[in-house]
Amino acid sequence: MEACCAYVLMVTAVYWVSEAVPLGAAALVPAFLYPLFGVLKSSEVAAEYCKDTTLLLMGVICLAASIEKWNLHKRIALRMVMIAGAKPGMLVLGFMCCTVFLSMWLSNTSTTAMVMPIAEAVLQQLICTGLADSHDDSETAEVPEEDSAVSDKEENLDKNQLELLYRNSCNDYNKQELSTLSDTKTAEVNGSGLKPISNQEFIKNTNGHLPQVEIEIPNVKRVKMRRDSQYPTKRDHMICKCLSLSITYAATIGGLITITGTSTNLIFAEQFNTRYPDAKVINFGTWFIFSFPIAIIMLVLTWLWLHFLFLGCNFRETCSLSKKRKTRREMLSERRIHEEYAKLGPISYPEVVTGVFFILMTLLWFTREPGFVPGWTSLFEKKGYRTDATVSVLLGFLLFLIPARRPFSSSSCCKNSDDDSESDPLAPMITWKDFQRLMPWEIVILVGGGYALAAGCKVSGLSVWIGRQLEPMSGLPPWAVTLLACLLVSAVTEFASNPATLTVFLPILSALSETLHINPLHTLIPSTMCVSFGVMLPVGNPPNAIVFSYGHVQIRDMVKAGFGVNLIGVAVVMLAITTWGVPLFNLTEFPAWALARNVTGSL
Repeated sequence: MEACCAYVLMVTAVYWVSEAVPLGAAALVPAFLYPLFGVLKSSEVAAEYCKDTTLLLMGVICLAASIEKWNLHKRIALRMVMIAGAKPGMLVLGFMCCTVFLSMWLSNTSTTAMVMPIAEAVLQQLICTGLADSHDDSETAEVPEEDSAVSDKEENLDKNQLELLYRNSCNDYNKQELSTLSDTKTAEVNGSGLKPISNQEFIKNTNGHLPQVEIEIPNVKRVKMRRDSQYPTKRDHMICKCLSLSITYAATIGGLITITGTSTNLIFAEQFNTRYPDAKVINFGTWFIFSFPIAIIMLVLTWLWLHFLFLGCNFRETCSLSKKRKTRREMLSERRIHEEYAKLGPISYPEVVTGVFFILMTLLWFTREPGFVPGWTSLFEKKGYRTDATVSVLLGFLLFLIPARRPFSSSSCCKNSDDDSESDPLAPMITWKDFQRLMPWEIVILVGGGYALAAGCKVSGLSVWIGRQLEPMSGLPPWAVTLLACLLVSAVTEFASNPATLTVFLPILSALSETLHINPLHTLIPSTMCVSFGVMLPVGNPPNAIVFSYGHVQIRDMVKAGFGVNLIGVAVVMLAITTWGVPLFNLTEFPAWALARNVTGSL
């Protein structure tokens, strides 16, 4: 029976790694091969495809649908960027912070897809104003010599002079936009649809001089385009690279913080609780306490790494909050962000309701079983019936009941809703279509396939056999075993999907830990986190592919930056599991719940 189970495991793993068929379809392989080979009954396999984490994910998706429908994510992101400012270093840090926060509760892919359009609007503003600001951009160190003199003068301008320069250069910027950026206006002025312009208007617009912009700009642009394609300067291109990559890395970091942050966390939680039912150590609170410091350290180190790689080490120029140091381009970027925020208008009633549900769900998760004090579940007579999924589904269900329009209000406050919501005063916060559009059914089936494989390994005895083959590693210390597992998982996940990689490795690592008498959490938690560090290639995870599709970065940029982020992640996770993770999960002892599982498996 072990051979049959191993065959099913290998076939499924090959389909997952090669992606010859969709991941969800490959996850159905155990559903028909296990009954055919006599490993599990069909009803037993089917029961593995819907677990408690499925309901947990459904409730979270309901909240995510409400957040996206009413643009609460956009308001949060823009507000945090407004606080950070338009200096390149602070702008990158601001986008990273808001991406991390959103990715804690939404999927990494959804968060990246939401934040990237906002970042792209800011980047386009930088590009569009780059030619106009090329002679007074005080932040770039790679401008021509004749531009550097102007940059030195601009640094000495006081606030009033800078504002005067900004007002006087508006006309120049408009003329440059006519000649380089606006196709419509180009067609009217320089193209076939030439509008008749009187001499008076010509003299007024050019101050009596020849339009030098139309003569000089193409020459400058030709030189710059040979070097940096559509980017005015190399500095602008580096800012675009840094900001784009920072968003995908921040989404990955944010997904580590909560159990629901990414699908791999859900896979680990369910497989661990299924394999070790007596271990009551993994819940929303304990995971958050362990992973939040990891995310903070990784966020700071990743920002420093990207800043060093793309923006250099001049943190005083790129991170200064002084208004006197702002260039005209940065002021225009800030104005663009403020305009986007103003378009959202005042906060609406649906946004308030969504925010209240968001805070309520978080508080109920934290206080269910905090560990150091009795949780709200102690108020019920029967224990063990209520989980994080109970809270998630309850609040998700209420979003289908609560009207999106404020009670006893005749005016419509649903400015972001569709026509059906505006016509129906009792339209709910979200509809089934909103939920269906975001629900990742492929991930649900993929997770279920992982549970089915784990159940087959347990019943057939394959996991025990694998553990016996790994006995030669018993001489290694626990930290070395964990480090090898992290490096192996993070390397494989660069070429295979994260959920598929973790699903294959979890049973093997569990058996290895039991054989070596190491606390299974010592290897499983770091491996679960490191499987998310597939950030070196566009195929590593969907956020990478989304960022790569915008065209600002090349594969060599992702490999160079991602390699550093990967090393940072592994190092921080190893630091965590050997320091504050030890007292939190009692990692120095081989727990009784793992010992009971080991004895049962051996019998």
